[in-house]
Amino acid sequence: MLIAAVVLGVVLLRDNSGGDGNTSTAVARYNNLPGVRKSKAPWPPEYQFLADRLLPLGLNTLSQEGVATHYHAHLDIFVDGKKVSVPALIGINPGANYLTELHTHDTRGVIHVESPKSDDHFTLGQFVAEWGVFLNGRCIGSYCNGLKWYLNGKRQTGNPQRYTMQSHDEIAIVVGKAPKTIPSSYRFQGGE
Repeated sequence: MLIAAVVLGVVLLRDNSGGDGNTSTAVARYNNLPGVRKSKAPWPPEYQFLADRLLPLGLNTLSQEGVATHYHAHLDIFVDGKKVSVPALIGINPGANYLTELHTHDTRGVIHVESPKSDDHFTLGQFVAEWGVFLNGRCIGSYCNGLKWYLNGKRQTGNPQRYTMQSHDEIAIVVGKAPKTIPSSYRFQGGE
C-alpha cells in the first residue's frame, strides 16, 4: 500500500511538470480530484478535501505568504450575463491554519500568487481546482452553455485550465449570454 502511494505521488508530480500544470494529463486530472464540484453557483471554498488536492495541484501548505514570487491576477465569472462571486478564503484554510501559494482574501476576485520560490508559475486550472470547482474548455461548474474566456478583454481559445497567470491579468470566463461589457482590466489596490 505504501509503495502504491509513493508511486502515485511520483507520477502525479511528474505529470504536473513540477507544479506548472501545463501537461494535458495533469489538467485532465484536476476535475477528478476529491471535492471538485460540477454544480451550479455559488461555489464556496471547498475545505473538506482541500488537503487531498494540494499535492496533485503542485501546491503546498504554508504558514505565511511567500514573497519570492508575488503578484496578483483578477478573475471575473459571468453566467447568462450575471456576475458570479469569487469567494474569500480560497486557498486559505482557517480551520487548519494554513494558506497556499494561490489564495483570495476577499470577494473582489483578486487571486494572490505568493510563493517562497522565485521561479514558480501557476495556472488558472490549479486555482479553480483548489477552489473545488470543475473547469475545462466547455464548462465551469455545471454551466456548459458555450463557455468563452477572455484575457485582458481579448477572446482566447483552448482550455482556460492551461493558462499560466501573469501579474495584473484580467481573466473573464463567460458562459451563456455575455455581459454588456467584457472587462479588459481591473483596478488593483495599491501594492497589488
